[in-house]
Amino acid sequence: MRPVIPRAAVLAVVLLASAAAAGAGEVPAAVYRDPPRDRAHPASMAVLHVPSGGVEINGVAYLPAGAGPHPAIVICHGLPGNEKNLDLAQAVRRAGWTAVTFNYRGSWGSPGRFSFMGNLDDAAAVLAYLRDPGHARELRIDPSRIVIAGHSMGGWVAAMTGARDGSLAGTILISAWDPAAPQSHEHAVELMADNHETLAGVTPEDMAAEREAHVSEMALGATAAGLATRPLLVLSSDDGLAPGTDALVAAARAHPGARVTAVHVATDHGWSDRRISLESAVIRWLGTLR
Repeated sequence: MRPVIPRAAVLAVVLLASAAAAGAGEVPAAVYRDPPRDRAHPASMAVLHVPSGGVEINGVAYLPAGAGPHPAIVICHGLPGNEKNLDLAQAVRRAGWTAVTFNYRGSWGSPGRFSFMGNLDDAAAVLAYLRDPGHARELRIDPSRIVIAGHSMGGWVAAMTGARDGSLAGTILISAWDPAAPQSHEHAVELMADNHETLAGVTPEDMAAEREAHVSEMALGATAAGLATRPLLVLSSDDGLAPGTDALVAAARAHPGARVTAVHVATDHGWSDRRISLESAVIRWLGTLR
């Protein structure tokens, strides 16, 4: 008679094998195991209405179990945000972090007009909202331990915000976009048109023109000095954007005392077949922060 292997044990072995195949090392338990239930302070969700630019943008906070206060991670989505990394939000919540996602003005139902420069103001507004003593207490957040993360265009938003905000505990870039990468106007319009759904008050031509008008101040490489002052995790993939983040990593590491971790994984822009590797890398890195 064959021994019966618990389903959880089989799942753990499969996940560990998956991570090993990607060169990611051990999979943190938070990726595949629910934490004990805390009846006094159970895990929950909170809908957020964040004032920014004269409107209230929408967001969601994934609150972990426990009285807290908990560290928090703000996750910025890309253009237009079809991949919002909600599985990552759930995983870091299981690891004891409050995860906050939000939609920029003019995207995914948030009121207002979408713009790249406006996205930076929206990210700053979310951080200000979380640091407000009343909101921090209500959400059981430690405002001194907030990390900002972003994917694709959201990686650019996170880089710009992380470079400007000296109070953040760290920054995470996932396949980050560099607006300053060489690109013709026609190709930019074509790209924006392919990502125009769910965006309000803007056309592909508007977005391409905004990038061209602000390309020097939007350059990803310009964030290196600011990002080098705090822990930085840069995750790249086989999507053609790695040269931009490789250059950023090299520039940041040139600064004395820089704490930069860079990981490249062979996967697509959305990390479609390496989601466990992505969650594992982020959770392991968050565990190194103090």
